[in-house]
Amino acid sequence: MTHRLETANREALLAEEHSGGIAAQATPPRPHPQHPQDKLTARERLDVLLDSGSFVEIGALVTHRCHDFGLAGRRVQGDGVITGWGHLEGRLVYVLSQDFNVFGGSVGEAGGQKICRILDLAVQNGAPVIAFYDGGGGRIQEGVDGLAGFSEILWRHANTSGVVPQISSVMGPCTGGAAYSPALTDFIFMVEGSYMSLTGPEVIRSVTHKDITMEEIGGTAVHAMKTGLAHFVKNDDIACLHGIRELLSFLPDNNLELSPAGASSDDPKRRTGELEDLIPFNPGEPYNMKRLIRAVVDDGRFLELQEAYARSLIVGFARFANHTVGIVASQPNYLAGALTIDAALKGARFVRFCDAFQIPVVTFVDSPGYLPSLQEELGGVIRHGAKLLYAYAEATVPKITLITRKAYGGAYAALGSKQLRSDVNLAYPGAEIAVVGAQGAVNVLYRRELRQAGAQVEQVRARRVEEYRRKFSSPFPAAERGYVDAIIQPAETREQIVRALAGLLNKRSLRPPKKHSNLPL
Repeated sequence: MTHRLETANREALLAEEHSGGIAAQATPPRPHPQHPQDKLTARERLDVLLDSGSFVEIGALVTHRCHDFGLAGRRVQGDGVITGWGHLEGRLVYVLSQDFNVFGGSVGEAGGQKICRILDLAVQNGAPVIAFYDGGGGRIQEGVDGLAGFSEILWRHANTSGVVPQISSVMGPCTGGAAYSPALTDFIFMVEGSYMSLTGPEVIRSVTHKDITMEEIGGTAVHAMKTGLAHFVKNDDIACLHGIRELLSFLPDNNLELSPAGASSDDPKRRTGELEDLIPFNPGEPYNMKRLIRAVVDDGRFLELQEAYARSLIVGFARFANHTVGIVASQPNYLAGALTIDAALKGARFVRFCDAFQIPVVTFVDSPGYLPSLQEELGGVIRHGAKLLYAYAEATVPKITLITRKAYGGAYAALGSKQLRSDVNLAYPGAEIAVVGAQGAVNVLYRRELRQAGAQVEQVRARRVEEYRRKFSSPFPAAERGYVDAIIQPAETREQIVRALAGLLNKRSLRPPKKHSNLPL
């Protein structure tokens, strides 16, 4: 189905979306500048997102008080941002939607106060915030008043963090200081053709003397693959609104409530025999961890975040026995599942979100450790890698870890080890838990013997590798020491995780009194 939004087919489109679960109100009777660009208007975005007739607008008559630069005669009610609350699948949500066609969607003092009020109400009433960004940053005509109002918004985002979920959708330009607003929220959607950046091509050209486009500076590809700012990229506004609904279905209203239960009839004791042949015997051969995830979660439904960023680590939401969990998983298909700076940042931020909102974390490990690379070392892999360790150590939600194959060195420690207070740790019989892989260990420990083996070097190496695996990297020694709670068969994976989760849902853990921790930023 095409989602072109010309006026002629607008009503038909919204009727079709309504039949698929997204409600909408009446179509505006006249053409709008957004429609030829295949974009919804600021108000239509709210109409399509929210349950029909549920939107309550506040601040509709607010106008700016600026008298300079000809603005005295240009007062538009609402001041370029629509704010209020409504219901989404019956759940209360607070919303704000920038209107690009009013002062270019720029944020002034009055509009900033409206946004601050929405964030305050969301915290006071314990409901998520959904924001649509489509504007050109702060309104420079208002000077320090606009700057102060905008800075108040940033403080509100920080104060709201960890209290209620904050979801941002960039549906057009989001430039200058305004780009920090979505950056301070929990999840960012971007629609193709939108962009986020602090500066524009002209400024960069004046400094570097290089021609560059907005897409190259802050387009969807940049933020999906390089910066990691975009958790989701959607083709158009309608697809984005669908995505927001799906994401919110996994999230609680606030940090004092649990996520809404699912409605799956998937048998909690369902065996996953298809996993018996998934993992190759050769530890160097890749496989797709997403196949394992989808095989064990309810109905195979897995909502992946930041799919194109730091691809050696997978993060996302799923359910086990209708309970929402956060999934963190190595991806052996990419860099053999090695951890990188970007992967550590991706995993750490996701684990901290789950911890803030009482979402259990299930971790699947198959990683050779942190990626050995001069670029990674010079980029600060020690400092950034520590963030993932810290996030797991800090998290007090239920934590379940399954080692499917390799858990070497820093990957063992960082990805939900017992020593970082994981609650239940499982392993497959063929898993390897060691400082380094058996091949690397043998090359170091038996260097002299291998040099002296002559023509028999490969036979000696194979014997020593097998001996090392049996004595030092097998999961059985780890189980004997209590570092692994059970060694399970792949066919038992779903049932074992469901059973572990059932025993942890009421977990409470107290930390020593302190103002806050000092995360290694």
